[in-house]
Amino acid sequence: MDPTDQSPEEVYSVWALPPEPARGRLRRLMAGLRAAHGGPAFEPHVTVVGAIRLRRSAAVEALHAAAAGVRPYTARVVGDRRGFYRCGGLQLEPTPEVMAASDHCCGHFGYERPIPYVPHLSLIYGDRTEEQEAAAVQKVEELDKGIRELQFEISDIALYKTDPNDVLSWELVELCNLRQSK
Repeated sequence: MDPTDQSPEEVYSVWALPPEPARGRLRRLMAGLRAAHGGPAFEPHVTVVGAIRLRRSAAVEALHAAAAGVRPYTARVVGDRRGFYRCGGLQLEPTPEVMAASDHCCGHFGYERPIPYVPHLSLIYGDRTEEQEAAAVQKVEELDKGIRELQFEISDIALYKTDPNDVLSWELVELCNLRQSK
């Protein structure tokens, strides 16, 4: 950490970012869900390290150190994910590579998970009833019939500032390509 960094501690998260064209496909799906069910816009991502409070320089340093030890890996959708942090989304296969990438990055950030890691890609946030969640799942099928067979390579991880009370304020801080971090 930069000893001269006097920035306040803020909340950061590490995300795995789907590449194009998967990212564009997910953005279109998410826009369709928001149009039908409301909710804020956010970038398609798989959370690798959950919300942790750090100074900016420490968070950037931890991201670079973590990225240096992770190789690109494959993410595969295996089903729907509902009701987790008020979101609807897609559950990813918890392969050894997916789990190891998260474990490795969490170690560099000193992040202790409050619950077991379930890799997923959120599509929509907001308070919904069970019936509304079921309708959102149905809408996913209408908007993109093959989304539940999506598979993509993760080669970019990013540090985002993620105030949990203000999704619209989330911002990209730093991006690391896993091919170039060695």
